[in-house]
Amino acid sequence: MQYTQLGGTGLNVSRLCFGCMSFGDPSRGNHSWVLPEDQAKPFYRDAFEAGINFFDTANYYSRGVSEEVLGRAMREHSTREQTVIATKVGLDMEQGPNSKGLSRKHIVESINASLKRLGTDYVDLYYIHRLDGQTPMEETLEALDHVVRQGKVLYLGCSSAWTWQFVKMREFQKANGLARFSVMQNFYNLLYREEEREMIPYCRSEGVALVPWSPLARGFLAGNRPKAGEATNRGARDKLNAGYFGTPQDYKILAKVEKLAEKLGVKPAQVALAWTAAKVDCPIIGTTKPHHLGDALEALDLTLNAAQIKSLEGAYAPRPVMGHA
Repeated sequence: MQYTQLGGTGLNVSRLCFGCMSFGDPSRGNHSWVLPEDQAKPFYRDAFEAGINFFDTANYYSRGVSEEVLGRAMREHSTREQTVIATKVGLDMEQGPNSKGLSRKHIVESINASLKRLGTDYVDLYYIHRLDGQTPMEETLEALDHVVRQGKVLYLGCSSAWTWQFVKMREFQKANGLARFSVMQNFYNLLYREEEREMIPYCRSEGVALVPWSPLARGFLAGNRPKAGEATNRGARDKLNAGYFGTPQDYKILAKVEKLAEKLGVKPAQVALAWTAAKVDCPIIGTTKPHHLGDALEALDLTLNAAQIKSLEGAYAPRPVMGHA
């Protein structure tokens, strides 16, 4: 396994970050395609044995069950000291006016609940899942600083915000001596590269780590949207996949990915992941099928040259910017 420093921090993480959204309880939350714990266990075993030490979950995934599954897997296959755990706060957990968002109340209650489910005293990385559009920025950032100073969180991250929002928050943190965001988890892949305009240059200039989600464009680059226009079971039930991908441009890029994959004797998913790995340090992977982890591991050994990268990117043109609400 290859390891890298997480942005400007001193934390070392595996080049592959194991995404845990696919594991939990299909009866909990909005994702009926997740795998229950008994089916998830082999994936975690293989990930730990492969040397992956960076795991990404969220309280929202299966309404906390994903965190429970990760905590048990960690204790079975590794140690807390050897594992880097990222979780998130912000999306709705249950019915009720204070069961979501980024208020001080919800952040403090959520980190305590996440720690209990994970079975640990701290998380390495704590993301705000999405801005809620309601809580004053100052309240959220001061609450995040509070949980860091309590020792319950080591590093802070933000997921899917506009660049101006992210800059504004980090400048407030800096001006007021608060713990700053060290990581941006943004939506970034061969089909959606709008982040290259502002977010990625800003993060690189500031030493903020980039940990993109959905490097396979919700499975589109792995074949979740066949050319006939029909989707796989997950693709058909994934609102973002069904409603966002499938333009003529997307199919043109997919054709280039498939052509290069055939030439190299690998799978299209491996080419798409190798492109992401060439762009950033930590591509997050999806792991709902046994071969997904293998594809991602092999993608790390697949080095694309400048001409190949240019050929993949050549069909891209500006597209509507994805909202972050």
